[in-house]
Amino acid sequence: MLEVRPNSRNVIPGEVFFTIDLRHPSIETIEIAEKEIYAAFQAILSELPIAGTLTRIWDQPPVAFDPSCIESVRQAAALSGYSAREIVSGAGHDAAYVSRVAPSAMIFVPCLGGISHNEAEFSSREQCARGAQVLLQAVLDYDRKIAEQFG
Repeated sequence: MLEVRPNSRNVIPGEVFFTIDLRHPSIETIEIAEKEIYAAFQAILSELPIAGTLTRIWDQPPVAFDPSCIESVRQAAALSGYSAREIVSGAGHDAAYVSRVAPSAMIFVPCLGGISHNEAEFSSREQCARGAQVLLQAVLDYDRKIAEQFG
């Protein structure tokens, strides 16, 4: 996100506000990137007659989902005959918070043109139904694993 004030094509801005969202499965990689960004920012400021600050406004450590849940989702997609690929999201969805107290994973349904978290996001009813089918199969598979473990 970038805010320029005043926001006019023919006026030199007096203030710029921007955000950077760093996501990676490794907290160490995030910390290295943050240090590099801070160093680059300071280097830019030292060369120009301007002032600026960087402030961390939010901190969400990476979440590692439960390997057994992930395997259940993987098997559910295969059993249902759907293609799948594993992705690292970094998203702050409910599953990230649930993972603090219970095993969890996430299932993403494809969006038209890959556009997500945007007003233009669209997934067909068929795609959503496929996602629900994968969810159902994953829950059943995970339930069988738990029953075998404790049964």
